[in-house]
Amino acid sequence: HFMQQPRKAGCRFSLDDFGTGMSSLAYLKQFPVDYLKLDGAFVRDIDHDPIDFALVRSFNDIGHTLGMETIAEFVENTTIRDKLDGIGIDHVQGYGIHRPEPLDQLR
Repeated sequence: HFMQQPRKAGCRFSLDDFGTGMSSLAYLKQFPVDYLKLDGAFVRDIDHDPIDFALVRSFNDIGHTLGMETIAEFVENTTIRDKLDGIGIDHVQGYGIHRPEPLDQLR
């Protein structure tokens, strides 16, 4: 119920660090989230770990089936970015995209 009022006002929600810690597949059906942000622990090795690749692909498929956009963190190089593009991940973040910089330099 907490999330319904802000959603009516146009707010969108993300389930962060999905796949580790306290997150579970049950949350995907319980919470009305717009984005599923995949934990970097799965993303960072998909260029050479077939299990991580399969997990990321599965999380992406589940998220899309539920109408969520997916975000992959820890995208450290173009190989990982290309694999995520092939899977159909919607958004990426990490040093392979752009290094962080102070906010005042973006103005």
